[in-house]
Amino acid sequence: MKIVSRHLDDILVLEPTISANELSTETLTTSQDLRRLGITAKFLQDNHSRSIKNVLRGLHYQIACPHGKLIRIVSGSIFDVAVDLRRTSPNFGKAATFVLSEQNGQLVWIPPGYAHGFLVTSYAADIIYSVTDYRYPEHERTLLWCDPDLVINWPLMGDPPILSERDRIGLPLAQAELYD
Repeated sequence: MKIVSRHLDDILVLEPTISANELSTETLTTSQDLRRLGITAKFLQDNHSRSIKNVLRGLHYQIACPHGKLIRIVSGSIFDVAVDLRRTSPNFGKAATFVLSEQNGQLVWIPPGYAHGFLVTSYAADIIYSVTDYRYPEHERTLLWCDPDLVINWPLMGDPPILSERDRIGLPLAQAELYD
């Protein structure tokens, strides 16, 4: 596994080791490989999410028990976004964006302290993300995906995004609960 690029200092786009032959493809992601790259997080839970084209999720975070995420696309493609919500960070309020797809096979490591969201750009997308803490619904927050202060150029191609109620009523950065 190797680092392909670095965003906002501590978000890493990774290229895993892939073993392939005429019968199958196997993607290897080991904790030893991650440690070698400086990711020492312990993952407690794996989640699998499936969404259809133009579904926009996020920007989500947990204000207490924040968690880091290792994100991988099994099928389809997404426009992925992370926003730094750490008041003391030199990158506070800045967004990092990247395209993840089954074709490029890349993973993204987003450490605790960020809001995360994505837009499905293919017919459907299957996303697996490993997280460093459990889900606590009482601590979940949503940053408004279209807050102009975030300067995120979502690739909507003229179509309105499909939003859940939670994502529709997110708060702008100026009103959001933040990390110290």
